[in-house]
Amino acid sequence: MLGLKLPTDPRWVNIVEKNIHEILTDHAFCEQKAASTAISFIVQYPELSDLVKEMTVLAQEEMSHFEMVHNIMLKRGMVLGRERKDNYVRDLHQFFPKGGSRSDQLVHKLLYAALIEARSCERFRLLSESLADKSLQKFYRKLMISEAHHYTLFLKLARQYGENIEKVNNKWEELLEYEAGLMKALGKKETMHG
Repeated sequence: MLGLKLPTDPRWVNIVEKNIHEILTDHAFCEQKAASTAISFIVQYPELSDLVKEMTVLAQEEMSHFEMVHNIMLKRGMVLGRERKDNYVRDLHQFFPKGGSRSDQLVHKLLYAALIEARSCERFRLLSESLADKSLQKFYRKLMISEAHHYTLFLKLARQYGENIEKVNNKWEELLEYEAGLMKALGKKETMHG
């Protein structure tokens, strides 16, 4: 369903298990960035009322996810800590050329967001199936369902706002192939995407 061309190595969960604090910290910042991304769509494309409406709901949901992760951390006696660089997102954003029409820029941003949500969904599924901690398993199962919805929302919006659905679909497939190449070097750290 997600269309990912290269699945995460299941051994990634073993890395995560060794340092739950790191994955929770990284996850919390990912939720913050997701909320920020939704807000940036509102700021950059205020004339697209459907997009503004969807992103308003999404920003609120992502911040509630941040709060949920932060509360788990607090219950475990953890503090948030400092934000980490997300090399996956940085490298992913190198795929589409800079510039182009306003419409192309929007589609590219929506496709990036869709892919990040798809990969997060896949990672949450692994955590929900393989973590020893049953409460975290249940938590990640719930979030996996939410991430799947976000993935499909961004992909739907990219197709809606793209000038040509076939062109959007081709860009999506090319981005999926590029992301598979990135994933070959990742999955070795206790981060959500790395």
